[in-house]
Amino acid sequence: MRGDDFLTIGEMARRSGVATSALRFYESRGLIGSERTAGNQRRYRRDVLRRIAFVRIAQQLGVELEEIQRALDSLPGHRTPTKGDWKRLSKSWRARLDDRIALLTRMRDNLASCIGCGCLSLRTCPVYNPDDAASARGPGPRYLLGDKPADVVRSKPQSENHSRKRLPAQDPCR
Repeated sequence: MRGDDFLTIGEMARRSGVATSALRFYESRGLIGSERTAGNQRRYRRDVLRRIAFVRIAQQLGVELEEIQRALDSLPGHRTPTKGDWKRLSKSWRARLDDRIALLTRMRDNLASCIGCGCLSLRTCPVYNPDDAASARGPGPRYLLGDKPADVVRSKPQSENHSRKRLPAQDPCR
């Protein structure tokens, strides 16, 4: 292989848009590989640029590094992913991306009014989250995560439900 088929760590950082520290980290995790010179300097094959792009895009989709590593390890000979590999591997991440899009849409649509857990909607908390009933559905901003006020009321014990006012049908964060 010719010398110009390899990139130094600095050249790889500039070309990939990834800091040298991140390149070293990716290498320590087995996501990318390098060869060493006689002086023990890293040299990256040019096709590593595609592996780095794969890692960065998968991370932006919310895929954890362990799952990215499993995906890359599934490639024969740990080769660089092809377009077909990306299509096959990313298919399993589609549902996760759809969930993130739905969450971001709810956040965008309700950003100015509340975050769905009651802590920023003190005027409406007694109506939409009486006695912190939403906490029974789990941690976090329950309404932004997809729970509806009716779900929260239904999840409360029957003895508590009949003493509560019926919740309005409108969006809990408005």
